[in-house]
Amino acid sequence: MLRWALIALVIALIAGILGFGGIAGAAVGIAKILFYVFVVIFVIGLIAHLVG
Repeated sequence: MLRWALIALVIALIAGILGFGGIAGAAVGIAKILFYVFVVIFVIGLIAHLVG
């Protein structure tokens, strides 16, 4: 999932450099959402590993 967030971030950077503001904004939003989902899943997995 972190890979998808990084891919969306790279797409946003490339779109921003090329001047596609709307696409860049959407890709940044997707990257943020995926990153936060990854962090939540990582924390849940870490807690489950420590408890188990």
